[in-house]
Amino acid sequence: MTTDLISIGAILLMLLVVGGIMGALQRGGFSFGWLLVAAGLVLLNDALLTNFYHHGPRLLPTSSWNWQGKLFALLATLVIAALPRFGWRKCGLTFRQNPKGRRSAIIVALLVCAVFIYFAIKAPNGPIDREALAFQLTMPGLEEEPFYRGILLLALNEAFRARANVLGVQLGWGGILSCALFGLAHAFGYSHGAFHFEPMAMALTAGPALILVWLRERTGSVLLPILLHNFGNSISILI
Repeated sequence: MTTDLISIGAILLMLLVVGGIMGALQRGGFSFGWLLVAAGLVLLNDALLTNFYHHGPRLLPTSSWNWQGKLFALLATLVIAALPRFGWRKCGLTFRQNPKGRRSAIIVALLVCAVFIYFAIKAPNGPIDREALAFQLTMPGLEEEPFYRGILLLALNEAFRARANVLGVQLGWGGILSCALFGLAHAFGYSHGAFHFEPMAMALTAGPALILVWLRERTGSVLLPILLHNFGNSISILI
């Protein structure tokens, strides 16, 4: 429990310090209140994924895959997205796609799929684990995309209002920070009395997350990011 709390505490401290500095340097359009909301969302998500830091009841059968944590984190995301200050449509939780961005988004998605297939073919693969396949086909994208590219992105976008046009999409510091937090969730931690950071894990998660943010903003929906996320996680099992 202590190591998990130290890890998330360090991530939240980085978010607030870096975000506060960025906000101070930004000319207008910064809300520290929304930055605090974003920090609260990260903490809640982490607590649910870890079953309240291993002190909550086990409601689902024990498994090597975190079905319970993912399901409860997803439920919390959906409840928050339904709040008036958020809204499902504003968070991208909609099947409706922006018709102006549909063609370019599909092209980018197909290119990303091709890259996933290439690396899956190159990587060695063992026998198919049915539970692993079922988990990777569903939970990563269904839980992480509505959170990172949905409610967290909205909160950070509200915290940082300045935007720049990036390949036809208006992106701001909120998108960058959401990707950084996604990467840190996979690459940063605390154990055995020391902090650990894996640059390769950061690059392989935060980098693709930028593409997913672009797709979410281009289409106005997290649907395509969810499909791509689960495809990338599961294709290496199938091939």
